[in-house]
Amino acid sequence: MRDAAIFIGLDTSNYTTSFCAVSASGDIVFEKRLLLDVPNGARGLRQSEALFQHVQRLPSFFLACSEHLEGKRIAGIACSDAPRRIAGSYMPVFLAGRLGAEALALGAGVECLKTSHQSGHLAAGVKTVGWMRDGGVQPFLAIHASGGTTDLLHVSFDGSDFCVETLGSSLDLHVGQFVDRIGVSLGLPFPAGAKLEVLAQAHPDDLPLLELPSVVKQGSPSFSGPLAALERARNANVTDAQLAASVFRVIANTFEKMIRFAVEKTGTRRVLLVGGVASNQRIKNRLQKRFFVQNSGHGAIDLQLCDPFYASDNAYGVALLAAWQNHL
Repeated sequence: MRDAAIFIGLDTSNYTTSFCAVSASGDIVFEKRLLLDVPNGARGLRQSEALFQHVQRLPSFFLACSEHLEGKRIAGIACSDAPRRIAGSYMPVFLAGRLGAEALALGAGVECLKTSHQSGHLAAGVKTVGWMRDGGVQPFLAIHASGGTTDLLHVSFDGSDFCVETLGSSLDLHVGQFVDRIGVSLGLPFPAGAKLEVLAQAHPDDLPLLELPSVVKQGSPSFSGPLAALERARNANVTDAQLAASVFRVIANTFEKMIRFAVEKTGTRRVLLVGGVASNQRIKNRLQKRFFVQNSGHGAIDLQLCDPFYASDNAYGVALLAAWQNHL
């Protein structure tokens, strides 16, 4: 029955309703994701509003998945029930996914694994860059960069979930909040990252970018300074495209400083970027240019970015954790 076994993951974040089913080998059997509806001009939803949308959507997600279950058995179910795997980490919005996963697990007669939203991102990342082999992964550094998190992490895997040591965390705005505030101020819909990246592409490569402060203190970034500088620049003779391109340059510069701090502190030279901001091609190109070494030699930093499709919120990583925990 190994080939017929599937593993289900649910993630109900403040951005996206996500459902995924994978085989024992991690191949996707079914996946569905849908961004939450946010009013024009708004910078997100209240927890109660997001929770309500998830509750409305999940039954149709379950029904759509059921069409792919013929001849298969549910061997494991997992959900993200907290933002991070640390004491006190909690957001009501994850209750929707937890309740749905527990109901499915009860019906299938299997346990429901509780993991974190961050662990789901890390799982999707190590899988898509090929670091998970024979049920294990060597310790690595990670930047989890999204609307609700900007964490610098030292990560290990205990066989069922990720163990993280936080080396740094945002001192004020999270990087995704920084992006969204600029994007929404330019009239872009929330979340604004993808549209802001398109806008940045209109800025010619041979023209200068804004000189913005990049602040990192002991691995912890600050984005309030760059935000204030960009808001002042909007009143000057600056194009929206130049503004957008400058946003991603200062983010890349900030990430570079965080990475170099973590490498020096830990000696670990493998680095993974996950989270919605990690899907940005301009940030990726800048960092790879700064860290690239054709043949990895002594002192080289192995920088990997999660597949862009799975950098943003998803349940793929959560489903993978269900499969990995069951060791099938």
